[in-house]
Amino acid sequence: MGKQRSAHIVWDWNGTLFHDNDAIIGATNAAFAELGLEPITLERYRALYCVPVPRFYERLIGRLPSDLEWEVMDGAFHRHYTEHRTRCGLTEGAAELLADWGTAGHSQSLLSMYGHEDLVPLVRGFGIESHFLRVDGRTGPSGGSKAEHMVRHLEALNTLVDPERTVVIGDAADDALAAHHVGARAVLYTGGSHGPDSLRGTGAPVVDSLAEAVAEARRIAA
Repeated sequence: MGKQRSAHIVWDWNGTLFHDNDAIIGATNAAFAELGLEPITLERYRALYCVPVPRFYERLIGRLPSDLEWEVMDGAFHRHYTEHRTRCGLTEGAAELLADWGTAGHSQSLLSMYGHEDLVPLVRGFGIESHFLRVDGRTGPSGGSKAEHMVRHLEALNTLVDPERTVVIGDAADDALAAHHVGARAVLYTGGSHGPDSLRGTGAPVVDSLAEAVAEARRIAA
């Protein structure tokens, strides 16, 4: 089978399709309380957040956490996030955008650094799984970059999509780095984990809504 020549979107999940800012900051501060750290505002989180995630903690506490400290921090965060995420939903207009992109004859997939075993039932629960050629979550340790996961994701879609006509839509600078790593392009959305200034530093287009992100993806993948 030859490569499909239509445009393809690789969607990010947390902070992009899934509007979980409240869960992220709630879980972060609950974990911080366990560790004796001061709470953080969403604005400060968005200004400081980076990948790999231990570097984010270095910005907060002034040093890199030890391996043991990181394990405790990461475990506490994910335990609290699981509780907080139940109050979150899809980003406004996301379901309609997914349906419209497919109706227009284009393809899409989902790649997240959220654990795969937790991601799949969550996506399925929102009734949107059928829009995607693949849904891949993180396998292995958390806290790293999306780049190598993107390699495996596109390799699995090799006969169906063309990296040159693929656009990654996400909310983090790491999404742009992952796109560049595989020869794709990126559009970055300001409604998630990163503030606009850090997103603009990637050189990728930066937009304030998912509708704008899809429109930009359509333009640059034409």
